Amino acid sequence: MNLSDQNVLLFARTMELGGTENVVLQLCETLKPNVNKVVVCSSGGVNVDKLTSLGIKHYKIEDIENKNPLTIFNTMKNILSIVRTENITVIHTHHRMAAFYVSLLRLYEKCYFINTSHNTFYDKRILTRFSYKNANLVACGEKVKENLVDVYKLPANNVTVIRNAVKPFTDSITNIKLFDNLRRKGYFLIGNIGRLSEQKGMEYFIRSIPLLIERYKNMRFIIIGSGELEDYLRDLVNELEINEYVVFLGYRSDIQNVMSQLDLIVLSSLWEGLPLTPIEAFSVGKTVIGTAVDGTVEIIINNENGLLVPPKDSNSLAKSIEYLYINKESRLLLEKNAFCTFEHNFSFSVFQKKYLELYEKLNK
Repeated sequence: MNLSDQNVLLFARTMELGGTENVVLQLCETLKPNVNKVVVCSSGGVNVDKLTSLGIKHYKIEDIENKNPLTIFNTMKNILSIVRTENITVIHTHHRMAAFYVSLLRLYEKCYFINTSHNTFYDKRILTRFSYKNANLVACGEKVKENLVDVYKLPANNVTVIRNAVKPFTDSITNIKLFDNLRRKGYFLIGNIGRLSEQKGMEYFIRSIPLLIERYKNMRFIIIGSGELEDYLRDLVNELEINEYVVFLGYRSDIQNVMSQLDLIVLSSLWEGLPLTPIEAFSVGKTVIGTAVDGTVEIIINNENGLLVPPKDSNSLAKSIEYLYINKESRLLLEKNAFCTFEHNFSFSVFQKKYLELYEKLNK
């Protein structure tokens, strides 16, 4: 069967804000002109509207992390129904539990089975091997591939590395009134973008703030995103008595537009696969202070296009923010190199080419 005849199911946990969801949207855009049909199934989220705008059908299913026996049964039934109704020939999963359902139902016997791994993990080794052993595996970075091979003992020759990418930012900047007001007052804007979850380490970013404002009252710290830890993080800001210095901007769909209006961007994650945040920042010529974890070090080269600090280390983070605040020339040089890194290493056209080559290979 030719690539143009394939009916593809992209199977994710959610379509909320996040790097994995962005990759699913990018794949929809990449595959739609080249295959017969693309559909997506997930538990839903804010990005479902984007699927609609792309002309992609979305099936809402229950959360695949839910281990309730009735939920598992209903999920199995729904997946089978989608595969039969849409005459699916390729299933491309983007979550370990999505791959588990494909393996449990033995759908790999009827469909091409691809899984993209977006993060590093060290738990559930038996479940992970069972879920992935019959899939054509894609890792979003070299560290993720190492994780699959070294931790889960999956064959290296079955893992293809296709790095995450973002489109160049070609839109006009839409000014954010809040940012304009802060700039007029002379504030230096430091942003941290991501889901408000344990993974993103926002707590350690917040704890760095009191160390900075002792000496630099003209800094303002912008937290962009939403998530399950929002109330906890807001309470922490209250506890540290730094409310006037911190803005919770909430979810934004125009991340590159937001980043282009910040002075500095922080990625305080505790673990990552190959994060989109620094790539997005680099695409608009901004440098990043990131934690030296997993795939982040494949993007940020210390003192070349950004700075790296240890995870969970608010003191080091504060010192790095202070350094780039004081040393404007160093910051400008890092920004220039960051944009060059984006153009050479994280091109969206390369991402598209490699995924289409993978799909073509499966059809031979």
